[in-house]
Amino acid sequence: MASIFTKIVNGEIPSYRIAEDDNYYAFLDINPLKAGHTLVIPKLEVDYIFDLDEEEYTGLFKFAKKVSLAIKKAIPCNRIGMTVIGLEVPHTHIHLIPIDDIGDMNFSNIKLQLTNDEMNDLALRISKNLDK
Repeated sequence: MASIFTKIVNGEIPSYRIAEDDNYYAFLDINPLKAGHTLVIPKLEVDYIFDLDEEEYTGLFKFAKKVSLAIKKAIPCNRIGMTVIGLEVPHTHIHLIPIDDIGDMNFSNIKLQLTNDEMNDLALRISKNLDK
């Protein structure tokens, strides 16, 4: 059965898209730790990041770097934190989170409740900052 992320890639479930190419997709986390919290995934459904082949693995991180630079331009923050946990959804994904403090990366923190308009605005602001 397809993961929720595969359903997002296939357009079966809506998302706040940041960037997309033939192999990768980036979209806002709907339960963000911070405004701009973005997920970056390969379109290929592979559960464990270290099971990706070398080309897919390096391509994912190259794509994530492009997205992180756009987030940094769009969201005032000290850095973009990155984590791969991989337990929540059986589909490889990288969390990119605007941070000012290490505590901003604590997944036990209360998640933000943003409106649809706020999410759309964030997605637009970030996507406008992508270097083509």
